[in-house]
Amino acid sequence: MHLVSHRGTDGVRPGVLDGPDVVDLPGVGSVLDLLRLGPAGTGLAREAVHRSRATGEHRLPAAAVSLAAPLPRPNSIRDFMLVEEHVLNCFGSVPDEWYRLPAHWKGNPDTVIGPDDEVPWPYYTDRLDFELEVAVVLGREAHRVGPDEARECIAGYTIMNDWSARDIQLREMTVQLGPAFGKDFATSMGPALVTPDEFDVGDARMSARVNGETWSEGSLGSMVFGFVDVIVALSAEQRLQPGDVLAGGTIGRGCGFELDRWIRPGDVVELEVSGLGVLRNVVGKKNDPPPYGPDLSDRASEEDRA
Repeated sequence: MHLVSHRGTDGVRPGVLDGPDVVDLPGVGSVLDLLRLGPAGTGLAREAVHRSRATGEHRLPAAAVSLAAPLPRPNSIRDFMLVEEHVLNCFGSVPDEWYRLPAHWKGNPDTVIGPDDEVPWPYYTDRLDFELEVAVVLGREAHRVGPDEARECIAGYTIMNDWSARDIQLREMTVQLGPAFGKDFATSMGPALVTPDEFDVGDARMSARVNGETWSEGSLGSMVFGFVDVIVALSAEQRLQPGDVLAGGTIGRGCGFELDRWIRPGDVVELEVSGLGVLRNVVGKKNDPPPYGPDLSDRASEEDRA
């Protein structure tokens, strides 16, 4: 089942992709509300699809529907770095601790954007970058769970693009904090949240295209920790909630930083994962600096040093 959020005259609504149509889910406020119902929520969605097939009600042509991110405002975002090739390409070597703990940072659930949304270009960066990732979304509470319970907590999978401002990211991490300014301005998700019965993360082929040209290809088959391992580790000392997003991190050569190739305003970036679809975004023009506060751009740093 492919859960989606679609835009209508009464705001963003939850739905299910069913062939050429989107089936609206009346009586449910959002996909997050659906997830908070646990297994009963996915059962409700399946029943709505079956009724709609029989009656023709609550169906909209998918081609005429504008999709938002499946979770326009997730409960939380944690982004991991689980693929060795990506770590090696970025840092030149792999820290010993990387093999011992699932390292991650926490994203900003208030700046999620969806398919075909324009990506904001922060004024303080000259090196905007994409990241080709797959994320799981939890559909149950998890606390001190074992592997079997952790697996049952996965409500579905989606494509994630962890937009990154590389120059300021590298600057802020010199003080051994972050990333923050380098990441928190935008994260793309979509086009759908695909339930585990319809997606195999180990077999999924992944690619990134810029203006139709393939820049990256690969898979998540070489993750040092799997998503189940991550849920088990996190839940040991914190209580995870439905709507928590856990991303596996960039695949090897899955971003411009690794390739020394850089996107520009107006570029069309498409991330494709077999079984999950295509997440497409257009890169916006660089924002103007605000008229107040410190100038965070590297240009301002160079002037200060002078």
